Amino acid sequence: MYPITYLTDCFDGNARARLSTRIGALFGQSPTIIALDGPDPESFAALTLLDCLRSTEGLAGPTITLLNLAPRDGHWPNGVPFCFFRYGEHLVASTFNPRALALVRRELGITEVFVTDIAEVLDAVDFDPVQAERIVTTQFRSLWYLPLLARWVADHRAIPSTPTPIPVTPDEGPLVTVIDNFGNCKLDRAPAELKLAGIPRYPHLTAVPRNQLGLIPGSSDVAELVIRGGSAAEVLGLQQGDRLDDHRAKNLADRVSLLAPQ
Repeated sequence: MYPITYLTDCFDGNARARLSTRIGALFGQSPTIIALDGPDPESFAALTLLDCLRSTEGLAGPTITLLNLAPRDGHWPNGVPFCFFRYGEHLVASTFNPRALALVRRELGITEVFVTDIAEVLDAVDFDPVQAERIVTTQFRSLWYLPLLARWVADHRAIPSTPTPIPVTPDEGPLVTVIDNFGNCKLDRAPAELKLAGIPRYPHLTAVPRNQLGLIPGSSDVAELVIRGGSAAEVLGLQQGDRLDDHRAKNLADRVSLLAPQ
C-alpha cells in the first residue's frame, strides 16, 4: 500500500468523509487530508506539495499525493483539467494550477506534467458510459475523477495524456507561503536567494539572538522569517500571501528592534 496525502480546498467534515471513503475503497486505505486554507491557498499548496516530495528523500517506497485546487481565474468552462507527474517513484495527481505547481517546477525541475481530458480517459479505460457522463459533467470532479486517475496511473495503465509545460509564474518578490503554529513565516525561496534589507541570516533558530528577527533555512530548504522566542507573524502583522520587498523588510526589522528589550 502507498502512503496517500490529499491536499484540497474542499475540506469540511462532509467532504473529508466522502473523500476518505472513496479513496479508501480504491486503494484499500484512507488518505491523510490536508486543508488548503488561508488567504492564499495556492502558495500554501505549492510549499506543502514541495514538502511532501522532499520529505521522502533518502527513503525507500513510493508515495501518492493528490492536489485539488483550481486556479482562481474562471478560464475553464467546467473547471481546470487534471494532470499527473512522477518525481522518482512518487506520483502526484493534481489540478493543472501553475501557482500550486510553481515550487516543484523551480526547486525539483518538474518542468512539464501530463494533462488529461476526462472524457478521453474514461473512454480509453472502457468506463461505464452512464457513470462517465456523470463524472464529465459534475462539478465534483476532484471526488469522482481525480482518485480514479491516481489509481490508474499508479497501476501503470495506459492513460491518454498530453505533455504540457508548467507555465512560469511572474516573480513578484519573496512571498509568505505558510505560517506555522509557532508563528514562523515560511517563504518561497532559499535563504541564499534572499537579500532583504535589515534582516540578518542565521544557520538555525538557536543562532538567532533572543527576541530578534532573522532568516533561517526551513524544513524544505526554503527560508523562514523567525523571531526567536516569539511569533514573527504576530509581531510583524504578516499573513499568508504577503510580499516582502527591501522597503517592507527594513520596516519590519526596525519594528522588531524597537520592541526588543534594551
